[in-house]
Amino acid sequence: MRSEPALIDAYHRRISYVRISVTDRCDLRCTYCMSERQTFLPRENLLSFEELERLSLFLIDQGVTRLRITGGEPLVRRGILDFLKRLGAQVHEGRLKELTLTTNGTLLAEAAPHLAQAGIRRINVSLDSLDAGTFRRITRGGDLKKVLDGIDAAQKVGLKVKLNTVALQQDNRGHLPEMIRFAHAHGMDISLIETMPMGEEIVGREDQFVSLHDVMADLQSFWDITPLSDTTGGPSRYYHVAETGGRLGLITPLSHNFCDTCNRVRITCTGQLYMCLGQEDHVDLRAALRADASNAALAAALSEALRHKPKAHDFFIGAQAPQTAYTPRRTMSVTGG
Repeated sequence: MRSEPALIDAYHRRISYVRISVTDRCDLRCTYCMSERQTFLPRENLLSFEELERLSLFLIDQGVTRLRITGGEPLVRRGILDFLKRLGAQVHEGRLKELTLTTNGTLLAEAAPHLAQAGIRRINVSLDSLDAGTFRRITRGGDLKKVLDGIDAAQKVGLKVKLNTVALQQDNRGHLPEMIRFAHAHGMDISLIETMPMGEEIVGREDQFVSLHDVMADLQSFWDITPLSDTTGGPSRYYHVAETGGRLGLITPLSHNFCDTCNRVRITCTGQLYMCLGQEDHVDLRAALRADASNAALAAALSEALRHKPKAHDFFIGAQAPQTAYTPRRTMSVTGG
């Protein structure tokens, strides 16, 4: 019997999940993600859709079973829906177990039917507040109604929606129970995320950091919350909230890392493969893509990356950071969320 291909790193972790960014651009300017006057990459620096498709097919051939398309905001890139439909053929043919998307939801209402046709069955929507004014402040001008309309449209075409909410000490900590109630009342999972120290130019982030250990203590003071063994292939640790009947995820890169089970790598929109979100080591897949048409250079670059995937990240923030701590210069919008 022919064995399935597998990508194994130096710590015997199987890499089956790849996040691919298609753009660093976004129509929002979330305060914890980018600067107000963000400088975006020249368009010629980005991988073309032909290169992205070739890279995706190569990864599937190597044993990757789950692909997540990210940005920036992936839906702002012209031609993205056609790309997703071509990539979705791999889902329909059974070569790819899952194709998913992370979006801020502002363009989701129009895109939702096309995503469903492409074979996408679930998406993550980033949403940090249900208060229109707070949402506008966090996103620097975003329209909450567009996001809520997008979520509604996605659910109407059968997409399973999960909310991702960054916990912010000053902006939304007191609103997190409301976010959880809203998600569960509408049949959605929700994951809370600790703000991450990425992008040296982003100011005020340390004041916004709150440990999800403390948030969980708040929630458990009035809710019955029990751990679950569920996993969706991502970094969330899941819990059941008895009073709402729904599932709550925690993504805790600072207070409790999840590196021992890390099964993922990230590829930026310029083709740089980062083996770890919290470190700068990377391999240039764009150069490998363009070196030859045989994929030999790609295979060599991927093999090199696997040998150097670290055991754990080095995220620190505020007082917990040692003097030797390093903040990645790139922002999440460049890396891929």
